[in-house]
Amino acid sequence: MDYHGSAKLKEFLSQVDKSKFNNQPYSEKVEKPWGYELHWVADDKPYMGKILHIDEGKRLSLQIHDAKLESWFLFSGEIILLMERSNGQMEETEMEKGVGYTTQVGQKHRLIGGKGGGDVIEVSTPEVGNTFRLEDDYARPTETEKMRKDPNRGWNLK
Repeated sequence: MDYHGSAKLKEFLSQVDKSKFNNQPYSEKVEKPWGYELHWVADDKPYMGKILHIDEGKRLSLQIHDAKLESWFLFSGEIILLMERSNGQMEETEMEKGVGYTTQVGQKHRLIGGKGGGDVIEVSTPEVGNTFRLEDDYARPTETEKMRKDPNRGWNLK
């Protein structure tokens, strides 16, 4: 069915708030002790997109999210993914290019920089809820929504 010029399309377009249109490019670099994140979706969206740059040998915390789903895609380099299986055992996988990996709410996971480090594209639900850090090489506490408003997010690079 051709909707061009249809009453349904006209009705929809009459309800669109064009004042919310924003054609400006966006990125924000967030320094991390293991490398950095490059956010390419603003925080006010119902989803998040970022590139994780993980230095060789550096590890993100072993963590669980109570409200956030994440999916990853290896963009470049070598990254190891440690993720909990349905039987509770942890599985280590060298991420492959060309395929995606997804973690569920409550599933333990960790990313580790392999030889030369690497870059991972991450898409997720918004940065909401808690990130429970079960193990952290940088002694960072559980990350709460309040902590995310702090530029250092509860830790400092010094």
